Formats: sequence, structure tokens, C-alpha cells
Amino acid sequence: MPDFQGDLAAIDRVIAAQPDVLNHNIETVARLYPAVRPEASYARSLALLAQGAVSLGGKIKSGLMVGLGETEAELLQTFRDLQRQGVHFLNLGQYLRPSPYHLPVVEYVTPEKFRYYEQMALAIGFEQVAAGPFVRSSYQASRMLRGVR
Repeated sequence: MPDFQGDLAAIDRVIAAQPDVLNHNIETVARLYPAVRPEASYARSLALLAQGAVSLGGKIKSGLMVGLGETEAELLQTFRDLQRQGVHFLNLGQYLRPSPYHLPVVEYVTPEKFRYYEQMALAIGFEQVAAGPFVRSSYQASRMLRGVR
């Protein structure tokens, strides 16, 4: 779901449909937002997730791409920001440059580092985390909803 450029009525329409899971991918850390999501806002995305959490309870999911130049500290701060907004499910995947016109990959994150990030996210308080080089937005979403690891 996009961040609707802050259109609260549009967000309310989605919430009114009572989806099984409300997913809005934060995509990246706050510092990289202007380059990665120039038409969106980090704060607005967090507010959208918080609004969904208040309305839908623990059925809120988000995701990030890594390898865009974020630091570990920034990534962990983003985990904390998401968790404070009521996000319970988190996906982390490797950014892969879709074309020469898109941002370059800064780092290919190792599977070991993904496991570390998964453990850190769980320690911060997420109920379910999927992290790995090939994890994408809807990766094992139904298992997360059922609480299966």
C-alpha cells in the first residue's frame, strides 16, 4: 500500500475493509528516504502504520530493503521506530537494482548478517521476522499471520 501522500480518508477506506493484514513497507531508513522514496515521507509512513495498528490491532506488517547504504545503527533504529508504531511482522530483503536507472547496490548483505538482523528484530519485540537475501514483501505472509515460524 502506498503512503497515500497523507490522505487520511484513503487510509481509512483501506482500514474500513478490515484486511487480514495491513502491510506498508517502510522500505529504507530515514536518512535514505529522500533518495529511495522521494514522493513519500518516513514520518508519514510511520503514522500510517500507527493508524492501522490502532484500528486493526496486531495485524500490521512492514518491510525493508537492505544494501542501499544504511548503517546497522540506522537499521536497528528503524526496527525500533516500526515496533513503536505497532508493527508486529517484519520482512527484510536484499535490494537488487532493477535497471541501470535505479539506485546502485551499495552492499550485498551476507546470510549471516540477515540472521543477526532477524535476531535483533525479534529481541526488539516483533512477533515474526523473515530476513534473507531473497525475502520479499509478501514472503510467507500467511505463515506470519498464523504465527508459524
